[in-house]
Amino acid sequence: MSSLVSRHTIRQLEYILPGALITYYYGTISEFLRILSHENLTHGSWLAGNSAFLSLTLALLTVSLFVYILLLPLIKGEQPNYRSWRESGPLSTVIPILTASIVLGWSLSVFTLGHWTTLGYARGVIATTGLYALAFGILGLLPVPKVRNAHD
Repeated sequence: MSSLVSRHTIRQLEYILPGALITYYYGTISEFLRILSHENLTHGSWLAGNSAFLSLTLALLTVSLFVYILLLPLIKGEQPNYRSWRESGPLSTVIPILTASIVLGWSLSVFTLGHWTTLGYARGVIATTGLYALAFGILGLLPVPKVRNAHD
């Protein structure tokens, strides 16, 4: 394996490349923008716009919470125990919210694309999954800061 590209980067590219191709192929982002602008909507444009806005807001919350978790060592000055997250103060709160934002955001995105676009629900699942894979792949490339303990 080349020393220029780490194994970790290769693993993240396994999410980024298919996610980007799927997102591009289905026009996922442009579909959301079309819904948000109420363009070519024949029914329920108010509900469609709110559904698209909320699903994108939940996706933004998901990304923000991931970044917060990555920055916890810098914010708190100590390395959190990710394996025992239930016993960790900030992680015990953030991880359930993160999980809910992923599940609700993904589900609402599928519903939005399935109901208010020509994609339908099956392609809406694929398009949403591709977008989430792309986002998670990119987030996985962010370096995790390490904080040295006093006894290191």
